[in-house]
Amino acid sequence: MSTISLPVQQPKRTPPGDRPMRVALVGNPNCGKTTLFNRLTGLRAKTSNFPGTTLECRTGKLVVEGAVIDILDLPGLYSTQHAQSEELLAAQALHGGLPGVQRPDAAVVVVDATCLARHLYLASEVREMGIPMVVALTMMDQAKAQGLTICLDTLGKELDAVIVPVSGRTGEGMAALSGAVAEMVDQPEVGRHAAAQAAGMTDRIACTACSTCPHTNRHTWACGVGTAAAGTDQGTELGPKTEAVDKALTHPLLGLVFFSLLMAGLFITLFKLAGYPMDWIDAGFGALGEAVASVLPEGLVSSFIVDGLIGGVGGVVIFLPQICLLFLILTLLEDTGYLARAAVVADRIMHKVGLPGKAFIPMLSAHACAIPAIMSTKTIETRRDRLITILVLPLMTCSARLPVYAMIIALLFADNALMGGVVFYGAYALGIVAAMAASFVFGKTILKGKPQELVIELPPYRWPSLRVALLTVWDRALVFLKQAGTVILAISIVLWVLLTFPQAPEDRLPNIASAADQTAFVEYAEQAETLEAELEAMGEGADEALLETKTAALEEATAAQDNLHARYASEYSIAGRAGKLIEPVFAPLGFDWRIDIGVVASFAAREVVVSTLAIVGGIGEDAAEDEASLVAMMRGMQRPDGSPLFDLATALSLLVFFVLAMQCLPTQAVTRRETGSWKWAILQFAYMTALAYTASLITYQVTAALTS
Repeated sequence: MSTISLPVQQPKRTPPGDRPMRVALVGNPNCGKTTLFNRLTGLRAKTSNFPGTTLECRTGKLVVEGAVIDILDLPGLYSTQHAQSEELLAAQALHGGLPGVQRPDAAVVVVDATCLARHLYLASEVREMGIPMVVALTMMDQAKAQGLTICLDTLGKELDAVIVPVSGRTGEGMAALSGAVAEMVDQPEVGRHAAAQAAGMTDRIACTACSTCPHTNRHTWACGVGTAAAGTDQGTELGPKTEAVDKALTHPLLGLVFFSLLMAGLFITLFKLAGYPMDWIDAGFGALGEAVASVLPEGLVSSFIVDGLIGGVGGVVIFLPQICLLFLILTLLEDTGYLARAAVVADRIMHKVGLPGKAFIPMLSAHACAIPAIMSTKTIETRRDRLITILVLPLMTCSARLPVYAMIIALLFADNALMGGVVFYGAYALGIVAAMAASFVFGKTILKGKPQELVIELPPYRWPSLRVALLTVWDRALVFLKQAGTVILAISIVLWVLLTFPQAPEDRLPNIASAADQTAFVEYAEQAETLEAELEAMGEGADEALLETKTAALEEATAAQDNLHARYASEYSIAGRAGKLIEPVFAPLGFDWRIDIGVVASFAAREVVVSTLAIVGGIGEDAAEDEASLVAMMRGMQRPDGSPLFDLATALSLLVFFVLAMQCLPTQAVTRRETGSWKWAILQFAYMTALAYTASLITYQVTAALTS
């Protein structure tokens, strides 16, 4: 019988000093590791990135009898020897070879009781690293349901470690696991024995098979121990019932139908259900802004706090319902085991355009909002596939585009529901087709290669844990608010400055105003002054009808004066001047400087173009809520030659531009965060702008030629 000499890594157990002991949570994907992490740490966890990477690292505090232990949740991996992407980082962290991350003092290896052989392979590698180790045996309830009786003594003897059966879903055994971890890190002799235990593991693996391949020996050892501990060969079968369900759910036709219905339900839930809390948040921040404005004197300070700070924070928080619902549903679906089956179905379609099946779920959720969709691309393993998905996600029609679509369709087809529906559907379809085409081009050019072949482990079906899902939602919400929210708030403040300064004089229109409007402004001011004097002169016995008439006339004159001032104040601002400056660039698309201001302002959020057009159109920001007034104003806007500004060609051109353009700086901020570099965010902005400009140019020129 041949033997193999495998190197034993001596423990690098650093005396903790004043720092808490660090314990790594290690396990295969879909083994329940993250569920255990949430159980152990609760809300005492935080999410950051591994140093120098864009991959997340979750750390938390385990408090046992007053002692604090740092728990590090490593990405799932099958082996420390042939790891890639997230698996490689996990392996490096365990070996102590990851810059900026200290080697853990101990490890908790999570092993699935229903498939011991596959999980014992990794456990044996961790044992050979020479660090103290506790084994958390999960899925014990499912093992019992399958008629398996696991011998803990056999496992403990072979792994030379404490075995603790636990259930992350119910919490059973968590107290025992916490106690075992605390005892392991508290006893110095545990560290001294780790090297001897590692050597013993090497001897056991080396003597289990007549082969010169250590991987074959390790696999043979894992299968033998798994069979001995479970009393039977577990194999890899999921059971006849599970296989029957899988046959239907992964069928090329039936699986696609079920997948489509489920994803449609997810989309409807995100789009409809999230609308209620989003409206409440919007109304709440609106009420807060009004309350603050009523207390503060009118001026720059009030405008900065209400429009800049409160409006900026509201613009961040309003995304939370979609983010929370997305991760709640996805976590529940993942816990059930269905997402692995959905990836199999979607892979057949997505693979043809250069994307893996796992890209479909982020693309679907991007129809609600691209921000949570980009954040959810972490489920895509390879960086190439993840980057392509992130780059094309903003092309999906998000909810922020809908006010723009509704405004243009009401302008063109207010009396033709059929044509309005066709154009609305066409806008959605254009975004999807553009995303598919862009992903195909990226896959053939700057991100060459083939999408990763779908090699996925189909986990058993399980009841999801609502507690774990809610903890995940809480974690993702905090990540969004802390890391993305700060950038979004800063952008909102900058845009407020651009739309506010320099300020137009309040007692007159700026010199950019036309002579006719200058005269009208003076006449409105004189009319208001006269009406105020007349109202003051009227005594208590004045005729009520006359009083109401003059009051209404005063309000009308004041509103007309304010609207004129607001129109030119926008044009007089930095953003307005930018609109005039870039007018020659967008003129071939049919846009004039007023539309250009909307384009500039909409970088904060696409729907801002609606209120911006209302302001520059001269009816006031509040009128943007009145679709009839807004549409009537837009129909009345004219070019210098007297022709309508929003003719069919210009309206369709604007619609196509907003379907394809990257008019969302918050999304850019999240792209930068998720890719780790501004170059990808800049590329995203550049190609989408070029695509939008080209498509809009073709739309305008062709439509104008056909309708002239």
